[in-house]
Amino acid sequence: MDPIEVTERLGRWSSGRGPLYVLLAGRLRQLIDDGELAAGAVLPPDRVFAKQLAVGRNTVIAAYELLESEGRIVRRRGSGTRVAGGVVEPTSDTTSAPMFLNLLEPQADVISLACAAPEAPPKEVTQAYAEMVPVLAGMTAEIGYHPAGYPPLRAAIAERYTRLGAPTGAERILVTNGGQQALSLLARALVRPGDRVLVETPTYPGALEAFHEEAAVLTTLPIGFAGFEATLRTHRPVLAYATPTFQNPTGAVLSGLQRRRIAEVAAAHDVPLIADEITADLGFPGVEVPPPLAADADEVISIGSLSKNIWGGLRVGWIRASEPVIARLTRLRAVHDLGGNLPAQLAATTLIPCIDTTAPRRATRLRTGHDLLRAKLTAALPEWEVPPVEGGQTLWVRLPYGDGTSFAQTAVRHGIAILAGSGLDPSGGSDHHIRLHFRHPDTVLEAAVERLAAAWRAYHPPARRVVTPPPLAV
Repeated sequence: MDPIEVTERLGRWSSGRGPLYVLLAGRLRQLIDDGELAAGAVLPPDRVFAKQLAVGRNTVIAAYELLESEGRIVRRRGSGTRVAGGVVEPTSDTTSAPMFLNLLEPQADVISLACAAPEAPPKEVTQAYAEMVPVLAGMTAEIGYHPAGYPPLRAAIAERYTRLGAPTGAERILVTNGGQQALSLLARALVRPGDRVLVETPTYPGALEAFHEEAAVLTTLPIGFAGFEATLRTHRPVLAYATPTFQNPTGAVLSGLQRRRIAEVAAAHDVPLIADEITADLGFPGVEVPPPLAADADEVISIGSLSKNIWGGLRVGWIRASEPVIARLTRLRAVHDLGGNLPAQLAATTLIPCIDTTAPRRATRLRTGHDLLRAKLTAALPEWEVPPVEGGQTLWVRLPYGDGTSFAQTAVRHGIAILAGSGLDPSGGSDHHIRLHFRHPDTVLEAAVERLAAAWRAYHPPARRVVTPPPLAV
């Protein structure tokens, strides 16, 4: 696109508060989100654009880098800068999200409250593997490749959905290597660069990363999806993603009315609705857990996993969807992974019923960790807002001043890793929040609070914090 034409479309962009590159990125973002700069459109080279705008070249470079990090534009050596979409490839094949970096680059002597999962495998896991060995030893004519998953495991998962109120056949289940692979497969199958994806905010950072890898443009709604139908009409997303039960990170649970309404609206507009129900089995003692969202709308795409209710190291997850969607996902999965770990799936087949039988023990432990962490935080940091939850595994904490990103940097220097709210909220509305999980043993949680308190005493917010303008959201 001609630099002069782009400049004319920019209009007044330099008025306002903040660095010039932030203001320029904000205006370009609006033009992209409104469709005035179409998917695949070529943007001016930074040197030419800077001259046309009468600004320094570094201003344009910084603005482009900001938009590239959001997945709105793609920069390729030899082919210039383009608006994401059309024939443009995804922006990146790696991640810089803090949640993943805490796993990829673990630090000694740092307590991590960033990645929540069971602290150790329960006895049921070792028992399941012991029971699996004779079955494995007795197998004949079995090469071990099952792209859709080990058939008895698919049947066990389907039976559980049926028992919970969502009648399901095994042909509607795809077994994956954990819930994250399930998200990645769905994003790869349903999203193209520049497509809109509707998410609640804040939300699970792993989902944001999966959508970002496909160069999606994220549109946000508050938890509960208020304004859902109007947003579908206005922005026409290719899919919507929600965590209806014990939402990550807030612990919120959608009411029965909200669940039915969201499902009905998505179906009416022919927008696939992904219900991430990996945390749905994490209710506290005595808390009534709603049935799967698929019980209200059969066409909902459900994601489940054993990572939070049994053990993360097992790496067994699944997708429940219509037969055509499962067939498509299976073909896609086969290209990248001919089949999951068969011994793990053999063990998982006997572990599916354990989700319910271990629930009382799991619920008690979650409640204990929740109550302990809240009590210790209230005593040591009374100025923090720490709302209680009735299930899940995380607390959504609001800081009285400063921002979560800069405090997380201070915290890690004091031996405690946390997630800043900005990484869970593409709307930009959670900068003052942090996410903490309560799945560690009591002694570790107590030590974690001591380190958080020390970090807070040493924390000095930056004198001038640059706030990235949020993506267009409704």
